[in-house]
Amino acid sequence: MNPSQTTNCTIQRVDYADAEQMHHVLNLLDAYARDPMGGGEALADHVRAELPVLLRATQHAVSFIAFVDAEAVGLINGFETVSTFAAKRLINIHDLAVLSVARGKGVATQLMQAMEAHARARQCCKLTLEVLTGNQQAGALYAAMGYRQYELDPKMGQAVFLQKKL
Repeated sequence: MNPSQTTNCTIQRVDYADAEQMHHVLNLLDAYARDPMGGGEALADHVRAELPVLLRATQHAVSFIAFVDAEAVGLINGFETVSTFAAKRLINIHDLAVLSVARGKGVATQLMQAMEAHARARQCCKLTLEVLTGNQQAGALYAAMGYRQYELDPKMGQAVFLQKKL
C-alpha cells in the first residue's frame, strides 16, 4: 500500500451466516481490541465463539468490511434502534476498526459512507457513535463528516456516554 495515497476499497456488507466473512469480522475486531484504542487486549475465546451466533440472531445488526485487493483491512458495526423523540429509526455505530497498515488512507471514511448510505436507505433520522477523547484522529474524521456532540438545550449541557458493566 502506498502510504501517501487514498486507498480505493471494496466495501461489502457482512452476511453473518458466511463463515469466511465472520472470520474477517473476528480478526478485525481482535486487531481493534489489541490496539490501545480498543483496550489493548485480545478478544476472549468465548467472544470469538459466541459473537457470530449473537450477530446472526440480532435482527438489526449491520456490518461492512473494507477490502483492499483480497485483504480485509477495515470493519464497521452498527445496530439499528429507535429515536423515541423523532419516532424514526437510528443506527448506533458501535465499532469502527481499520488495520494499522491501512490507517490514514481513507478506509474509515469509506466505511462511514457505507453505513450512512445504509442508514439513509433505511430512512434513519441519525447515526450515533462514541469516541474516546484521546482518539484525536477519529474525532477529526467524525467532525469532518458532520458529527457533533449531542445536546437538546445548550443550557443543560452536552450528553455524556456512561456505562455500567453487568
